[in-house]
Amino acid sequence: MSVEHHDLHHEFPEPHDRIHELKMNDAHFRRLFDEYHELTTSIEKMEDAVTPVATRTEEAAKIRRLHLKDELYRMLTAA
Repeated sequence: MSVEHHDLHHEFPEPHDRIHELKMNDAHFRRLFDEYHELTTSIEKMEDAVTPVATRTEEAAKIRRLHLKDELYRMLTAA
């Protein structure tokens, strides 16, 4: 089964430099970025059935990732 990649640089390729800048200079962004990355890795394992879980657990993880992605996007596009 082919798993779609959701790493932040893949999701938002244009602000690559801004992502790097915020990772280096904003502890809150860095914490959210790391959580997003860890959650994405976990979800990919769930989708590949490497880590079998209930559908509800996988869906809850995807919703959390979506909320993180929205917050990270707001930070990336803030003036």
